[in-house]
Amino acid sequence: MTEQLNSSAILSILELLIDHNEGDSLREALEQLHNSAMLLERARHLQANAYERTPNRKGQANGFKSKQLETRVGTLDLRVPQVRDSSFYPSCLEKGCRSERAYLLSLAEMYVQGVSTRKVTKIVEQMCGHEVSSTEVSRACQLLDESLMQWRERPLGEIVYLYLDARYEKVRHAGHVVDCAVLCASGVDGDGFRHLLGVSVALSEAEAHWRSFLEALLSRGMQGVKLIISDAHSGLKAAKTAVLPSVPWQRCHFHLQQNVQSYIPTIGLKKPVGEAVRSVLTAPDLETAKQLLNKAVKQYEEKAPGLAAWLEKNIPEGFSHFSFPSAHYRKIRTNNMLERVNREIKRRTRVAGLFPNESSCLRLVTAVIAEISDEWAAGKRYLVMNE
Repeated sequence: MTEQLNSSAILSILELLIDHNEGDSLREALEQLHNSAMLLERARHLQANAYERTPNRKGQANGFKSKQLETRVGTLDLRVPQVRDSSFYPSCLEKGCRSERAYLLSLAEMYVQGVSTRKVTKIVEQMCGHEVSSTEVSRACQLLDESLMQWRERPLGEIVYLYLDARYEKVRHAGHVVDCAVLCASGVDGDGFRHLLGVSVALSEAEAHWRSFLEALLSRGMQGVKLIISDAHSGLKAAKTAVLPSVPWQRCHFHLQQNVQSYIPTIGLKKPVGEAVRSVLTAPDLETAKQLLNKAVKQYEEKAPGLAAWLEKNIPEGFSHFSFPSAHYRKIRTNNMLERVNREIKRRTRVAGLFPNESSCLRLVTAVIAEISDEWAAGKRYLVMNE
């Protein structure tokens, strides 16, 4: 009897839809249609109507649960029928659930691709006819967390050359805007293929952060490291000494050439000093590099003693690559591999401008470098390791 009443109610609602195809009347009619259809479907699932006693009954009704459903005619306030063993869910909402998941994943994908919240809002308004808040965008991005965490914690293996670098992103923390350090690691494996190994976000580039980052790489199975390439940040150097003390360190030549500029006393010396440093760092072998360095130090001992002292102390930190195959020199004497990755991260994050917290920053950066890592995996061999 109830099933017949529900069927009649649905017919009445359909008539109402035909007669009042506008405004709130249409929305209210759709609400009634959904609610009546769900009641009818629950009765079929239980093989019994409400309060009906029958030997064929397969369960007990258990009230209703409120749910809002976005549609083209507005938000529908629905009463979703429940059963005690949770074995029932209305088929008319399954499509809505899939659509909602797809909608949230689309928001997350737009965010990862560097689309601003303002632009996301406009896109959603055009596609779905309703607004989306920045909170919804952030909530959608959390759908990515599980897979991104799996990527960050995946097992590693042999890494011959380890590249380390950091960049900074603006993050809101404890009511203030701060620059958070984004640590990134890449490496070349024993077969000559390059990989992005991991990323971490913290409030500074201090030794403790670098140390925990390196320890995490080791705990994931990284082994066989023969050379570390990075800049000369004090926190990184201290962490490297603590965690990987026996591994040689190669100071990035690009950073060396930048650092030396601070010790050149006059503008007139910038070009000749730059050329002298470049000739030392690009020397064909260690002996030639030492000879050229001694020549440069003697040349500037009198007119620029501070520069000469800096050259003598710091330039040899860029000589470690000479212990490896000459065919590898060009790709292991600088940190250019990660510099290019950082440029791509910047291209994506500058749209966001300011992250609401460290987790949000980590989510986006991880998504970007995981995407780059997939591209590398499908690319060519980076180095021929038997040379």
